[in-house]
Amino acid sequence: MNIIFQIDGGLGKCIIGTAICEVIKRQHPEAQLIVVSGYPDVFINNPWVDKSFAFGQTPYFFENFIMKDACKIHAHNPYLEVSHIKREEHLLKTWAKMFGYQYNGEYPALFLTNREKDFFAQKFQTNKPIMVIQSHGGAPNQEMKYSWARDLPMSVAQKVVEHYKNDYLICHIRREDQPALQDTVAIHENFRALCVLLLMSHRRLLIDSFAQHVAAAFHLPSTVCWIANSEVVFGYDTHINIKANDFTKKPELRNAYLHPFDITGNPQEFPYNSENDIFDVDAIIESLK
Repeated sequence: MNIIFQIDGGLGKCIIGTAICEVIKRQHPEAQLIVVSGYPDVFINNPWVDKSFAFGQTPYFFENFIMKDACKIHAHNPYLEVSHIKREEHLLKTWAKMFGYQYNGEYPALFLTNREKDFFAQKFQTNKPIMVIQSHGGAPNQEMKYSWARDLPMSVAQKVVEHYKNDYLICHIRREDQPALQDTVAIHENFRALCVLLLMSHRRLLIDSFAQHVAAAFHLPSTVCWIANSEVVFGYDTHINIKANDFTKKPELRNAYLHPFDITGNPQEFPYNSENDIFDVDAIIESLK
């Protein structure tokens, strides 16, 4: 039997999905698990995945995997489940339950070869210990480069850098279209190389984006800052999860549909008087110790 697991969404969701791959294969070890997603590199060398395809690169897929054999298709979106929308449990529990599986605490997992580790490690050689910061997330070429709902305010991130810059080489994971932090090294590498960088790092300051899922997959305790999304749904006990301060003004929710805030950071919904109200920077600095 073929089980086709389709993952719609971004890189972070695909990393979370590696745990669902394990859930599926543990309960159907005889089946061939085929993953279709936007980020097939996430599933390279994964022992629970038999084949991985990228959207739009599925030649003869129906003929080879659906028409000829018995199959199950898991393509529903867990983001539309009530338990997710109401933030009642972690996405992994919702996702497994939606497909009819028992969730037993499976964690995301990524698999790098020793050759990959050695090759990419050469890019990040330094005499200092490494601190990694991911301050901004989201899709490429988005209209707003900073999302109050997801990203670290630049003033907060820069204060952290100022505190630690003499003791660490601070690597700032960002795209070229995202804001830069002073006294950091900008890192624009492919996904597998970024995994190696995180493995090499000693301290990590992250947001609700792909890097916190990578850190969880490698069991690397990190400080993760949360604003509009919830650590209950997307977070891990591995990390120190720092929630934003209480709102300082009533949020404007007239356009809210299935979630209270637009994760891209609609400025009309901003529930603070100032970006300085969002986080206690001293708490973040202390957590990194």
